[in-house]
Amino acid sequence: MSYIQALRQKVGHMPVILTSASGALVNEADEVLLQERADTGDWCFPGGYLEYGESFAACMVREYQEDAGIAIRPVKLLALQDTDEYTYPNGDVLQPINAFYLVEATGAPTTAPKATETVRTKYFSLHGPQPKFFNQQHEKMWAILQAHFTHKA
Repeated sequence: MSYIQALRQKVGHMPVILTSASGALVNEADEVLLQERADTGDWCFPGGYLEYGESFAACMVREYQEDAGIAIRPVKLLALQDTDEYTYPNGDVLQPINAFYLVEATGAPTTAPKATETVRTKYFSLHGPQPKFFNQQHEKMWAILQAHFTHKA
């Protein structure tokens, strides 16, 4: 049982603060890899919640492998997000503290994404319309990433 499942057994749907890490893998065409979520069908940046004792960077590597089937390494912390609140479809309420990284692949995709979390992955142009995101925090990550690549040009 994961740390979050154990915590939720004790507190139910009560609001909690959880830490997470998400990453943006951007290709040469300024397209970012996103994950279509199995639970909502919305798009999000691959990532997830830390297990007890895990670092943001280690979480990012583990979650990217699970969500996208790609081995990565964090390159740069783009933002630390701490002002959002979200209620999951099952009623769980949380304030996610998220470390948002620019990442790079360390090799070709190695495994299929975890089917219980990911329907598919797809690249989206940073210069085109944004997809329907899972929540406001992911919309903010899209804007952060667009600003990063606009200033870089």
